[in-house]
Amino acid sequence: MANLSPTKVPVPEQDPNVRNHNFEEVNLGYTPEMAVEEAGRCLQCKKPACVAGCPVNIQIPEFIAKVAEGDFQAAYEIIHQTNGLPAVSGRVCPQESQCGSKCVWGIKAGPVAIGRLEQYVEEWGMVHAEELRKAEAMPANGKKVAVVGSGPAGLTCAGDLAALGYQVTIYEARHTPVACWYTASRSFVCPRRWYGGGAPRWRPSAWRCG
Repeated sequence: MANLSPTKVPVPEQDPNVRNHNFEEVNLGYTPEMAVEEAGRCLQCKKPACVAGCPVNIQIPEFIAKVAEGDFQAAYEIIHQTNGLPAVSGRVCPQESQCGSKCVWGIKAGPVAIGRLEQYVEEWGMVHAEELRKAEAMPANGKKVAVVGSGPAGLTCAGDLAALGYQVTIYEARHTPVACWYTASRSFVCPRRWYGGGAPRWRPSAWRCG
């Protein structure tokens, strides 16, 4: 059902008296019901300017339509066609100056919460990682690839190659993936698109991320 509210569905947040004692995310994310309600605000424009405003060309109306239907797996698959790090972009991309700034709702009211919906879909994918792996498995091609650096470019490259069946090893100077991306990119640490060649492996090395 269409939601013609001019404002976004508020996202739950940690209570200030709780979050001042921890380093967890303030934004707790949408529930399934909230995501469906917010997705209902999308007008499904025939010429979606929001897509043109997205640097990685996510088919925004398409994935939001699936969220509105409650088909989160289809939404997940649409996002992953062009975006290897939706858990990151849903949180840190400046939607207000990119896709959100092009949203028709944004002219007179608040634009659709594209980033929040993207974040929700990716969090849903993390919970259903195993079944998604089985559904999209590709055979290994027997070839090995090394990726130097676990920044956003390295992780995206590794994920795409692994999805094609390559056995990928990521070399990183630190003992864990780059800190600022590690927290927000749990979708890569617990991958769902890396099948035939298996999940990329981490290897400390003397190389540093560029």
